[in-house]
Amino acid sequence: MTNTTWNRYHVPASVDEALSLLADYGGQARVVAGGTDLLLEMQQGHQAPVEALVDVTGIDELRQIRQDGDQITVGAAVTHTQIVEAGVLAARATCLVESCGVVGGPQVRNVGTLGGNVAHALPAGDGTTSLVALDAEAEIAQGGERRWVPILEMYEGPGKSLIDPTRDLVLNLRFGLCGDGEATAFKRIMRPQGVALPVLGCALWVRLDGGETIEEARVCIGPVAPTPVRIAEIEAALRGASVAGEEALETALDTASEVAHQTLQPRTSKYRATAAYRVEMAEVLLRRALRVAVRRAQTGEAVPEGVGLQ
Repeated sequence: MTNTTWNRYHVPASVDEALSLLADYGGQARVVAGGTDLLLEMQQGHQAPVEALVDVTGIDELRQIRQDGDQITVGAAVTHTQIVEAGVLAARATCLVESCGVVGGPQVRNVGTLGGNVAHALPAGDGTTSLVALDAEAEIAQGGERRWVPILEMYEGPGKSLIDPTRDLVLNLRFGLCGDGEATAFKRIMRPQGVALPVLGCALWVRLDGGETIEEARVCIGPVAPTPVRIAEIEAALRGASVAGEEALETALDTASEVAHQTLQPRTSKYRATAAYRVEMAEVLLRRALRVAVRRAQTGEAVPEGVGLQ
């Protein structure tokens, strides 16, 4: 191997061809899509040089958004921009559009992929946060077979994925679309200077009973742990809460905020913020996202907020 980041670059046309190439290189190749994380890390010396890169953006199956009734499948090579522009996602998986719409700037969103967000396995991924709230599954090609796994099983530690990026592939992501009385929302706070590093993000999904009571909720706030997590304590506190009117909604917001304060234990990060600040902001983001999601579930109207403002 010469003293370069990589020697060969392949653009396979099928999943089988991509897997065959990875096998041929025996661990000396890496999967790449948008490359917004991998290439930067390689250039900065955080990833070792490899013999080859295998670019999966030429595989048609991985570049499609397919709806089947109330379920949607998003190919791993679908870009953040494609997600933002997908009307069905804006209306029925709004949090995903809101989270993908604030990733980097337009250039990054045009090439960065949702599958790459998952494969890179960082707990602060904006798209990941929404996928957890949507209770998504990931289809992977591993060990000679294709299988679906719950999204949270994709994460084994900070930057450590269930899949081996020199041998395996993330193929698709799927989840149920919001129906009547269901809605989602995403809010985040980030450092405005330098690298657009998320300090904290919050995505949630709610189902209302008759527009007045929270029947079920899914809440993901991150990063507050080494891997993305559902906040079960907040979900339990919201279950059965009345949102019939402003006073009842405020009570539900207060309850969720208090549980977040008691439950969340993020560590202090020199790149993000102190633990105390992040707990306080988690409460703020939770209140904002919950208010928006409840309103959307009650009215049936969902217009993504804050998309493409960076």
